[in-house]
Amino acid sequence: MSTNRVVRKAVIPAAGLGTRFLPATKAQPKEMLPVVDRPSIQYVVEEAVAAGIDDILIITGRNKRSLEDHFDRNFELEYHLAEKGKTDDLADVIELADLADIHYVRQGEPLGLGHAVSVARKHVGNNPFVVLLGDDIMHQRSHLLKDMIATYEETGASTVALMEVEPSAISAYGCAAPEDRQGPLCNIVDVVEKPKAEDAPSNLAIVGRYLFTPAIFDAIEQVQPGVGGEIQLTDAIGLLLKDEPVKGQIFEEGRFDIGNKIEYLRATVELALERDDLGPEFRHVLSEIIKRHGIA
Repeated sequence: MSTNRVVRKAVIPAAGLGTRFLPATKAQPKEMLPVVDRPSIQYVVEEAVAAGIDDILIITGRNKRSLEDHFDRNFELEYHLAEKGKTDDLADVIELADLADIHYVRQGEPLGLGHAVSVARKHVGNNPFVVLLGDDIMHQRSHLLKDMIATYEETGASTVALMEVEPSAISAYGCAAPEDRQGPLCNIVDVVEKPKAEDAPSNLAIVGRYLFTPAIFDAIEQVQPGVGGEIQLTDAIGLLLKDEPVKGQIFEEGRFDIGNKIEYLRATVELALERDDLGPEFRHVLSEIIKRHGIA
């Protein structure tokens, strides 16, 4: 177990092909699909920064160069905005380059989430780190990641985000077997990747936020590849449990699963409604649409 209790590093796997959003993702990364007026990966990076993270590694693949461009300076654009007097837009694009110290490395082969995390080993070193999946964006009011970091600082244990789901839905997730639940915390004693409802040890689903000690890298190395040669992160967590405790951080709300088209639309609508500059007019637009389609 790492003796360093300061969490400053984050890993964001972003090498996936985004096939569920074809044809939109044929020529652009799914992480660059906009939610209102920001690409989804920006929400994830801003969440990490708000939790005190200042060193971020994004795991990329082919055709992901636009991710790097988004968080880099664009002097031609900045000059144009300055010339036009668009000071607010200028401040926004400059701020993007100063959010954190952002690095990039390619996964190479698409061999699963466990393999993607393993690519970060050299960058992370002997430090604790968080893993944030881009398909999950959190509402800005969510304090899940901060809570996970606080749990680690207190216990020194790897911590995994858990959410209660309907038993019929658990087969879409990794599933945790909990013990000694106290409020939002529990000890995880076992994990199962996408179990059938009747075989699931609980209805606590593992969702896209993790905090690991560096011991996870040795666990990943021991995982036997599954279908398609993929290395599952859930399997690595199961092996990690043999050597050190893993905590579960249970939360109830604030998550949008934007890897799902309906939830992607939900996130866009809800976040737009909450904007001071868009919300009032957008409510009027939605009201008109609801009336036109005869929705009660």
